[in-house]
Amino acid sequence: MNFKSLGIIDPILKALERQGYETPTPIQEMSIPVLLEKHDVLASAQTGTGKTASFAIPIIQGLYGNPSLVKPRIIRTLVLAPTRELAEQIKDSFRLYSHGMDLKTDVVYGGVSQHKQELSVRRGLDILVATPGRLLDLVNQGIVKLNHVEYFVLDEADRMLDMGFIRDVRKIVSYIKKERQTMLFSATMPNEILTLAHELLNDPKRIEITPREAMIDKIDQSVYYVAKSKKVDLLIDLLVNPFMRRVLVFTRTKNGANRLVKALLAYGVKADAIHGNKSQNQRTKALQNFKNNKLRVLVATDIAARGIDVDDLTHVVNYDLPETPETYVHRIGRTGRAGQSGIALSFCSQEEAHLLQAIHKHNKMMIPLVSKQPFHIEIRFGQTKNEVKQLKGKGSQRGKSNQFGKNKRMSNKQYSKNTNKKNSNHNYRSNRSKKK
Repeated sequence: MNFKSLGIIDPILKALERQGYETPTPIQEMSIPVLLEKHDVLASAQTGTGKTASFAIPIIQGLYGNPSLVKPRIIRTLVLAPTRELAEQIKDSFRLYSHGMDLKTDVVYGGVSQHKQELSVRRGLDILVATPGRLLDLVNQGIVKLNHVEYFVLDEADRMLDMGFIRDVRKIVSYIKKERQTMLFSATMPNEILTLAHELLNDPKRIEITPREAMIDKIDQSVYYVAKSKKVDLLIDLLVNPFMRRVLVFTRTKNGANRLVKALLAYGVKADAIHGNKSQNQRTKALQNFKNNKLRVLVATDIAARGIDVDDLTHVVNYDLPETPETYVHRIGRTGRAGQSGIALSFCSQEEAHLLQAIHKHNKMMIPLVSKQPFHIEIRFGQTKNEVKQLKGKGSQRGKSNQFGKNKRMSNKQYSKNTNKKNSNHNYRSNRSKKK
């Protein structure tokens, strides 16, 4: 199967060829023909499956084949995204795929001045990508008109739900004409999203790319049992491996992300963090530096990282295990993008044993354990919440004074005794010299 066989026109095929795309991913193969036939679509697809192209390509082809004669241009396509980062990436994708086709795409989102966004809208757009809050502001000010929208995309609907945007989404939809083609993409399908889909979609085609089909089987996963206070030491040991060139690390909290970055910088690892307490400019700069290889490690919380699209991401590290198995799938999907293989490493402390059990149950597989590493501990499973709470208290008392790199590190001799060369998937070394 190639893109041409999906019925895609030559200008878009040339744009795909320039980007080096040769073979459609499963979501693209299933969605593009259906959307070209003008059906509504309800699709389950995770980040990293190529879903942006699956809706962008048919929309561009539809607009190109039916150009508007109205000047200035009117908004004929609206794409809603939950975060600024994702909105920017969707805008970039539309521009890449529509290269040379005389279609104007831009993005609006909050956290920055609306002046430039307002000018762009007034000059005329064919395709508008937006986050809900800023879009509603511009609609209420009479700057954005949505009454000519022919294509409406709601991307990452479950994240919209998590972030409390569904009421805004319903308000926005009330401004759009009913005679439209609607596409709803969501990694998960809770009841609230199914209800919303029933409201928005007209006899939709259901497309489902399950997590296992989409990515899990293509990702080399492993788990490390480690005390909470030793996680930073383990991460630094792993980073000795030169193959860990571009690493995305997930923490549960914003403060945890900041502390980890501070520890990595102290050890000479180029790192930065993105999370909700960072300004838009700080987040954009950190992501750009990461993409341009000026940073080796990007530390992120789940909401800030949603929609991050980085090519050649070598590793994802779950420094803190996520609260839900679905989030685990979303995280590791950052590596192994669009059908490629990837590596995901997870750190599990005693306090997180119940989270690991939930991941194993959800994915119907046991993540392979790397026990031949210098910070390995034995973990007991099946404990009550009270026992876990007690362990948390003890762990915080033991680790409070020496967390994030202040504890005594193993000597080279001790390290050699505890390292088994057969467990060399991630090439442990005992060289502790700082790497700039």
